[in-house]
Amino acid sequence: MAVLNDEQVMLRDMAREWADNEQPVTAFRKLRAAAPTEGYDREAWGTIGQMGWAGIVVPEEHGGSAFGYLSLGLVVEQLGRNLVATPLASVGPAATAIAVGSDENAKAEWLPRIAGGEVVATLAVDEGPHHSLENLRTRAEGGRLTGVKAFVAEGDSAALFVVAAADGLYLVAGDEGVTRSPRAMADHRSHAEVRFESAPAMRLGGPELTAAVVDRATAVICAEMLGMAEQAFGVTNDYLKTRVQFGQKLSTFQALQHRMAKQLTELELMRSTVEAALEAIDAGRSDLDQAVSLAKAGAGETLKLVSREMVQLHGGVGMTDEYDAGFYLKRSAVLEAMWGNAAHHRERFARLNGY
Repeated sequence: MAVLNDEQVMLRDMAREWADNEQPVTAFRKLRAAAPTEGYDREAWGTIGQMGWAGIVVPEEHGGSAFGYLSLGLVVEQLGRNLVATPLASVGPAATAIAVGSDENAKAEWLPRIAGGEVVATLAVDEGPHHSLENLRTRAEGGRLTGVKAFVAEGDSAALFVVAAADGLYLVAGDEGVTRSPRAMADHRSHAEVRFESAPAMRLGGPELTAAVVDRATAVICAEMLGMAEQAFGVTNDYLKTRVQFGQKLSTFQALQHRMAKQLTELELMRSTVEAALEAIDAGRSDLDQAVSLAKAGAGETLKLVSREMVQLHGGVGMTDEYDAGFYLKRSAVLEAMWGNAAHHRERFARLNGY
């Protein structure tokens, strides 16, 4: 488990309190019913911007706090517990791409607006149904970028895209030459196919920057998955302690105790790998790519286990839309596929270790 400083403890507790008081799962249910184009509550996002969370990984000279990825992960984890729909997990890595990129004008123009929550930026990387950085067909020529990105989180309303092309990362404003086609996904969150047709683009860096930014995006998603898994486990555990069947509480049945113990063990392993990946990013470790793949492989399998057990151990009520279990199961399926599933990252981890 990561050792947190006083600022990180305060940040984590503040995020948890705000999520519990202002954005419980019932808020997501209302959002799903309202179905706003952007896929998130603009008022809640404005509050997040005011609290400074959008600028956690933005350098101080550009209006951020430069608290690092472990701090960002702590916030995303707490929001993930309640399935809070925000673009924060996309904004952080996109801001990093700009901050470490080569275009100084882009930094001055966009980073202060991102840090304040005024602008939503996102990553546009994958061109097919599976995550891959190989054989990207998107091309940039003469300051213009052309290509199609199949699944872009927050693609419905983002004002700024960090786009992966064959020769590296580019920054594209979401107006000229950009066409969005919404995708209906199981988790009811914002996803879109985004088509770039000779869109004006600024180059940020080469393929090595693309890989580095995707690793950071993957680690942040792992933090959301950790929050979801912790909450799903806690809700199921509480249910077993109160639900009576055959004259006994379900928690007294040994078979169910074993299933919960299995989940708890996997959750502890998941936390250690996710926090290690976030710490590796902040420390600039050379093996952070391995740490990220280890975290994503474990996170995908653990969240799948815990979310499915949540549905099954709640019995019939767990299958209904009136109960929250289905929300966790559906979101887990989307996040498992995002930035590569468990099989993808197990293979990558082995390859990075020379196997």
